[in-house]
Amino acid sequence: MQFEQLQKDMIAAMKAHDKARKDSISVLVSAAKKIAIDTGCRDNISEDIVNQAVLKEVKSVKEQIETCPAERTELLEEYKARLAVFEEYAPKMLDAAEVESVLKEKFAEVLASKNKGMIMKAVMAELKGKADGKVINEVVAKLCQ
Repeated sequence: MQFEQLQKDMIAAMKAHDKARKDSISVLVSAAKKIAIDTGCRDNISEDIVNQAVLKEVKSVKEQIETCPAERTELLEEYKARLAVFEEYAPKMLDAAEVESVLKEKFAEVLASKNKGMIMKAVMAELKGKADGKVINEVVAKLCQ
């Protein structure tokens, strides 16, 4: 996702008077700017930084949904609406079968060691932001048996 596109979508939501969508996109813009400042590149915010920010916010709102009390339905609906907007901008993640094929293709020599820690260290550098860490961990555990 391009940062400029994110900003254009926020402006479009403002013009459409869609406050919930505008607020959600604003959170993503702010998170991307914060990560860009932390990494030292204020001007040209790369697609990787935007994707990193989106994934972080998706994870955060999922945790909010899980911990929200059931009787707080209005808050739960707000979180779910925000998650729906965030997922529009989230990069497509690899599923377990795709992760397994990547592991067998690129990391065959590391898999042969059956050392889960060494495998995870090598694999996470390659697949960070492309697949969920839990999915990668499950696939590596299955392949190490």
